[in-house]
Amino acid sequence: MAITVEPVRTGKDLHQFVVLPWKLNEGDSRWVPPLIGETKKLFDRSHPFFEHGEIRPYLARKDGRVVGRIASIRNRAHEEFHDEATGFFGFFECENDPAVASALLEPVKRDVVGDGLHAILGPMNPSTNEECGVLVDGFDTPPMIMMTHNPPYYDALLTGAGLTKAKDLLAYYLHAESIPERLERGAAIARKRLKGVEVRGLNKRHFKREIETFLAVYNQAWERNWGFVPMTRAEVDHMAKQLKQIIDPGLVRIAEKEGQPVAFALGMPDINVALRHANGRLFPLGLAKILWHSRRISRLRILALGLVDGYRRTGLDVVMYHEIFKYGLAHGYREGEFSWILEDNLPMRRPLDVMGARPYKTYRLYQSSLPVEP
Repeated sequence: MAITVEPVRTGKDLHQFVVLPWKLNEGDSRWVPPLIGETKKLFDRSHPFFEHGEIRPYLARKDGRVVGRIASIRNRAHEEFHDEATGFFGFFECENDPAVASALLEPVKRDVVGDGLHAILGPMNPSTNEECGVLVDGFDTPPMIMMTHNPPYYDALLTGAGLTKAKDLLAYYLHAESIPERLERGAAIARKRLKGVEVRGLNKRHFKREIETFLAVYNQAWERNWGFVPMTRAEVDHMAKQLKQIIDPGLVRIAEKEGQPVAFALGMPDINVALRHANGRLFPLGLAKILWHSRRISRLRILALGLVDGYRRTGLDVVMYHEIFKYGLAHGYREGEFSWILEDNLPMRRPLDVMGARPYKTYRLYQSSLPVEP
């Protein structure tokens, strides 16, 4: 049976591209359907990623039946910031068929080489500032907000197609009914050292100003991280617009010294708890279901915690965790995920180990070198 891989050209193609995961994850109660409309917006050229990148989606068919999808991605911001000729792939979904997986990667390789690049990395959807990675361990629990979930055979498909591991991303989990004693003690010690540092929650009345604060800290604090790409103002505004309606200001912590931001921690209620009941559609009943089930969320995800130079290894991260812990427990949150964290980022992993959190999910990024076009 012939396998064909063609670019997404029409609205019908894009819809088939977006809804393929419903078929592949049928019967998996842990998978959380994304909102169809929001996923389609990622491919609209009005999305801020297109200011510095390209997303070229493809569909694989066998006997006319859609059996896989992928996108080749060019991220000029990554190329410039890291001074490396790397292209990307993302949005990978596939039936358990090695021939289909290999066929899907062929147009990606052609695109990347055609762009003058000589390596691929992924999956990115479409960058490290969005969802990324293939779940390779921890299939027994549902994903939290902005984290991926996929069938267990994806790792075998990608390695079988010639890709190798580039880096693992870890998610830590903690269930608590009270603040861990070691966290309480560590935060108290750190506060004595951090003279003049004030920690506060997010002020929604000055949301635009708070976004400026996040951007200032984010692009300083993460610049040395593997795979980091600075967020543009347009990308931060886009993210803020998406998250504003579900953000809990008490789960955000901003540290300042003499009015200048020195650290930022972003926690979010795990809206996936409610989102799963909408089955990808807001209307006619999806929105009502999301609002109803949002009342019962007791899970949160810490998406980001960053400290600018001069405040790392001072214990400020422990203070930030303590503040979120204290607020979360007082407002009904009992489960938390800290993700994602690079497998070799020991300064971020150690405080979580001390708190009693444990790695419970592993996401993998894959790479391959490619020949350079003459």
